[in-house]
Amino acid sequence: MPKLERILETVLYVKDLERAAAFYEEFMELPVLFTDQRMRAFDVGGNGTLLLFITGQSLRPVETPMGTIPPHDGDGPAHIAFSITKTELGAWEKHLDKGGIPVESRMEWPRGGISIYFRDPDDHLIELATPGLWKGY
Repeated sequence: MPKLERILETVLYVKDLERAAAFYEEFMELPVLFTDQRMRAFDVGGNGTLLLFITGQSLRPVETPMGTIPPHDGDGPAHIAFSITKTELGAWEKHLDKGGIPVESRMEWPRGGISIYFRDPDDHLIELATPGLWKGY
């Protein structure tokens, strides 16, 4: 079996691309890698890419000079987790509080990791997780 290295892209489908992009660019401070009328791509710590697509707008193949991107879509609240260091957890909690974003839940995992959960403007569940959540992290 060939080896997988990591997850390269994570996709969230959003109702309002500009509103969602502003949240991830301004509040989460993710650098923009690519932008056009149908999607936004953000760098996540140099280790991954977060893609935002408008719900229902990727149901047809997209022809590009490089090839065809097959149709895809999603609906309803999804869940993604960003890894953070334990030393950054308190700063993130203050940042969320200052931004008026309530922490929906906090988990303390058996391996020592801590997760905090909150919602983005499209009601996606966002998790910030410290090492100790999963084996190997």
